Amino acid sequence: MSAGKILVVDDDPQIRRVMKATLVGHNYEVIEARTGEDALEKTAQEMPNLVLLDLNMPGMGGLETCRALRAGSDIPVIILSVRNSEKDKVAALDAGADDYVTKPFSIEELLARIRAALRRTSPEGGPQAFHSEDLEVDFQSRRVHARGKDVRLTPKEFDLLRCLVAHAGKPVTHRELLQAVWGPDYGDEPEYLRVFVNQLRKKIEANPAKPKYIVTEPWVGYRFASSTEG
Repeated sequence: MSAGKILVVDDDPQIRRVMKATLVGHNYEVIEARTGEDALEKTAQEMPNLVLLDLNMPGMGGLETCRALRAGSDIPVIILSVRNSEKDKVAALDAGADDYVTKPFSIEELLARIRAALRRTSPEGGPQAFHSEDLEVDFQSRRVHARGKDVRLTPKEFDLLRCLVAHAGKPVTHRELLQAVWGPDYGDEPEYLRVFVNQLRKKIEANPAKPKYIVTEPWVGYRFASSTEG
């Protein structure tokens, strides 16, 4: 049985061949694309479960491709790049990527990142819903209504919100959030949280610069402040 369908986007045919052989050997179906434009077409045609996207490509680059993918889809996107600076990682996450893997990487690391990106947090045992005067969240149907309109969250944004609401009123550490949303292999990627919390605030807060719900706990993590707090 297939473990999932993955679109590999890279302009280097040798890299695509190696990636395909490796992923097929671990029961993934693999589709290939050599340009960003090709990736958008293949995504629409093949409906992959995940995209592995090289950052440096001629024509439509990785960031532009990621933004285009994210504009119309919640498909998980993992950026692959030789660049290792926090600035590059933040730019990729801002563009909509779920994760960022630096080349060279071990196949074990990549497979772990793929599994983390494909996993979906189960709503069982967590909060069923949250309601306030300007925010409604149904965790079972994964619907969010903020300030009178429906809001579309990416899977990772939704899982982050679920984790915070589940611990409403209590600080949740960076490590706890990372491991709850991305998986047990994470914990030292605070830039991920900065980007995703910022994106989440823009979608659900009336004033993202002065958040009402997702409050920063300096040096610790974040806290969801429900309207019931005194």
